Amino acid sequence: MCERLFMDAVSALFDGPRAQRAFALKAVFEGTWSLTVEDRAPLTVVVMARGRATFTRGRESTEVGVGDVVVVRGPAPYTVADSASTPADIRILPGQVCVDPHGRLLAEDLRLGVRTWGNSRTADATVMLIGTYEQETSVGSLVLSRLPEQLVLHDLDPRLVELFATELVGDEPGQSAVLDRLLDLLVVRCARAALAEPSGTAADPLVGRVLRAMEEHPERPWTVASLADHVGLSRAALARRFTARMGEPPLTYLTRWRLALAADLLAGTDQTIAAIAARVGYGTPFALSAAFKRVHGESPRDYRRRQAA
Repeated sequence: MCERLFMDAVSALFDGPRAQRAFALKAVFEGTWSLTVEDRAPLTVVVMARGRATFTRGRESTEVGVGDVVVVRGPAPYTVADSASTPADIRILPGQVCVDPHGRLLAEDLRLGVRTWGNSRTADATVMLIGTYEQETSVGSLVLSRLPEQLVLHDLDPRLVELFATELVGDEPGQSAVLDRLLDLLVVRCARAALAEPSGTAADPLVGRVLRAMEEHPERPWTVASLADHVGLSRAALARRFTARMGEPPLTYLTRWRLALAADLLAGTDQTIAAIAARVGYGTPFALSAAFKRVHGESPRDYRRRQAA
């Protein structure tokens, strides 16, 4: 899994997050309806395949329609409903347990077929295609932290929506693996589009080049001066622009990236700690261990043991 980590951040999403038997569902509703999602999942993608809905988180509500995609980073709850004024009704709890406002289980009452759930079978009902990651890797968490906690993208490739909709209700051998990879593709498409927006790193191409340099070559002994030389800026100008765009100085981000890579290599490979240290830019395993324990609160060896349990 982790052999391809050393690449640009969006490509690294194929290594983290990586869906593994993710929760996938086709939700079909008509009339007055409201779903409050409290599952605390780290990442959910909702594709509007038909009809319209209102997405609400906190005090902010957004209307979404056909072809729109809502990407939600957990763990805060959110609501999807026919209208922002519709009272809370169905609740989705951790483990995808579905209850009514009184706590009564609803899963069987709303089952409509294979991975299909809702209150309607009519041709004009609202249809949402939902994919939920119940866990994510360190690299995935770091990359997705660049995105807002909720993001609405428009005009997703209709061919991808159609394929996801078809496979979602299929029951062929290997169906879970197919859905996992389609969900990964959806997330990568969304992340790529979001990071290309004016508010993303594309707004400052020099910051983008610095990010790519650090992410593609974490093993190099980068300094602010060498990164500034790489893009033709002064040290002060780079530090100012990078911090303004990313919310932290270049070397702080570099440390987080290196340790995220190290965490995924520890969890996903049998490489020695010395080999991992060299790959992520630490001169000795002791240097990696000290930095890793400072951030994760445990040694690389203990982290690996816990991940394998």
